[in-house]
Amino acid sequence: WYLSLIADGYVLKFSRDNELVGRAPFETPGLLAIDPSSDLLYVGRSMAAVNPPQRIGVIERSTMEIDEIDVFIARPHALAVTDDGRYVYTASLAGNDVVVYRPETGETEILRKGGAGADEHPYMFVQFALSPDGRRMVVGGEMISQLFVMDATQPTALPIVETIEVPAAPWHPIFSPDGSRVYFGNMRADAVTFIDATDWTVERIVEHERFAEPHGIALSPDGSKLYVGNRNATPASEDAEPENGFVAVIDTATGDVLEFIEVDRYAAGMGTAPSP
Repeated sequence: WYLSLIADGYVLKFSRDNELVGRAPFETPGLLAIDPSSDLLYVGRSMAAVNPPQRIGVIERSTMEIDEIDVFIARPHALAVTDDGRYVYTASLAGNDVVVYRPETGETEILRKGGAGADEHPYMFVQFALSPDGRRMVVGGEMISQLFVMDATQPTALPIVETIEVPAAPWHPIFSPDGSRVYFGNMRADAVTFIDATDWTVERIVEHERFAEPHGIALSPDGSKLYVGNRNATPASEDAEPENGFVAVIDTATGDVLEFIEVDRYAAGMGTAPSP
């Protein structure tokens, strides 16, 4: 398993016994995406990086040797790899650009998303999610209240086929195992949204007085529980210290909040291990 050390500038590799077995240097590493079909691991830039190099990293996992690929967009943050490894996607956290990188040829293509006025109102795409069948890819942004659905059967064009109005700042989307739903936290609206991916409508908006900047999101392997990391990082006043974060556990069948798990400060990214 792999870990980004944002401030120290390394991607680390651990064994199943949690022993450190390798490292690769990379300035302000952020999201990581494994190519399921090869030995490659892709690295984006952290959200904390204000003006990082306009490149993503490509690591050979067996050796931890790293190359950097020019993507020619500011703050390449969002990251996804198709199951066959033929296409790698990243997006700008400073504008409306999506980049398609083809490892076989080394070619990159910049896709400008958005209509009139988009340059004045950047979307600041945060993260992608590819549907289990690979036909659709969804993405939200820091400065918008929409979820965009792209046609991933056209991988070098990714036309937007649906735009769904949702609460502010849809953050890290995730598909249900069967692809019938999409879930995400709304970081600036203190809500969690369920999307029906069969007709691309809002199925449910979960709100709770305790929600505080929902960020990362993960499903239990059976899809019955949704785990939402709440950063809770904005102080109540200028003199107040940030409080600890927490994880909300939501029943996906009913939308009920089952419990809150207290953790340390800034509960952000989330993930769950695959079923044994």
